[in-house]
Amino acid sequence: QVQLVESGGGLVQAGGSLRLSCAASGRIFGVDTMGWDRQAPGKQRELVARIFGGGRTNYADSVKGRFTISRDNAKNTLYLQMNSLKPEDTAVYYCYKHNPLSGNDYWGQGTQVTVSS
Repeated sequence: QVQLVESGGGLVQAGGSLRLSCAASGRIFGVDTMGWDRQAPGKQRELVARIFGGGRTNYADSVKGRFTISRDNAKNTLYLQMNSLKPEDTAVYYCYKHNPLSGNDYWGQGTQVTVSS
């Protein structure tokens, strides 16, 4: 059973930076798709970033140029570097893992990011 545990959230002023981490209890395989989603109060959960097995990435338009997703398979860890944070980035951020061979999806419990203006 895979467990994903996020860390690195917190309170930061607008324009600041945070780095989120997601530690997986099981192995992260090279074929796994990993990612980050977020959910703000009163809003639907939305995709923030994905990194695919071959290293290709994609981002929501709202975070392009400010956020960077990366992964370290040897450490079973996923990262999200968030720069130039804005109040509208305030949300609970969730780590996501998908194995395309088994079709299984996994989600972490989330970490709160709050950006003050």
